Amino acid sequence: MKQLSLFTHLRAWLACALMACAGLSWAQPVFRVTAIPDESPTELARKAAPLMKYLEEQLGVKVEFTPVTDYATAVEALANRKVDLAWFGGFTFVQAQRRSGGKAVPIVQREEDEKFRSVFITADPAIQRLADLKGKDVSFGAQSSTSGHLMPRSFLLQAGIDPDKDFRRVAYSGAHDATIAAVAAGKVQAGALNISVWEKFVADQKVDTHKVTVFYTTPPYYDYNWTVHADMPAAQREKLTRAFLALSRNDTAGKAILDLQRATRFVPTKAENYKGIEEAARSAGLL
Repeated sequence: MKQLSLFTHLRAWLACALMACAGLSWAQPVFRVTAIPDESPTELARKAAPLMKYLEEQLGVKVEFTPVTDYATAVEALANRKVDLAWFGGFTFVQAQRRSGGKAVPIVQREEDEKFRSVFITADPAIQRLADLKGKDVSFGAQSSTSGHLMPRSFLLQAGIDPDKDFRRVAYSGAHDATIAAVAAGKVQAGALNISVWEKFVADQKVDTHKVTVFYTTPPYYDYNWTVHADMPAAQREKLTRAFLALSRNDTAGKAILDLQRATRFVPTKAENYKGIEEAARSAGLL
C-alpha cells in the first residue's frame, strides 16, 4: 500500500510539474519586432527601447527588438514569420507584400507618413536645382529605401533626369545618416534622404547648415508603416493596433515614445495607401 501511495504521489507530482512547465511556456511567448536599418544600429536601438517596453506592457508578453543588417532581411523576416511586427518603408512594405503572397498587413503609420517627403542636399554652391546634378557624384541611401532612393529616383525621372545615365557616379550609402555624412565630407556632391532624419540632424546640430543645404524637396507621398503577417490572430492584431493608437503626447511616457519615433501620433493605415509606391517602383524599374 505504501508503494502504491508513493507511486500515486509521484505521478501526481510529475503531472503538476508538467502542467507548470507547460503553463510557463504558454505564459511567456516572445513577440519579436524588427525594423529596416535606415539609420545607425545605435540610433535604431535607442528609438526602439521605450516602444518595446510599452508594447510589452500593453500586450502582456515579452517583446524583443531584433535588429537586421539590411532591408532584404527585414522583408524576409516578416514574410517567413520570423518576426511578428516590422517597421517598413513604403517600398519594403510593397516588397514584403509580394514576398509573402499578399499576407503583409500594414496596421498603423505615423501621421507624418501620410505626406512624407525626401530632400536633396549638397555642399556645392553650384548645385541649386535637380538639373545641376548632371555629371555629378550623387548618393542615395539603401537601394530598397523609399525615401532615400525609390522616390528621389522617381522624381528625378519625372524631371527628365536618369541617374544611371546623367550622373557621373551613383553611390549607395546604406542609410540616411550616412548620406548626410558623405555629402558633408565631400565624398559626393549631393545626396537624397528622408526629410525626418534631415530635420532631426538639423535640430540636434549634427550638421553644419552653413555648409550643407537642402536645394530640393520632393512632393509628398505615403511612406513608413508598422506591418504584421496576415496569420497573426485577429484579437492580437487589434490589441497591437490599439496600443499604437493610444500613444498620446498628453502623457509623459507617450510623448517620449512619439518623440523618438518622430511622430505626432499614429493613425490607421491600409495596403491601398501604398499603390503609388508600387507604381513608382515599377516605373523606375525597381520591381
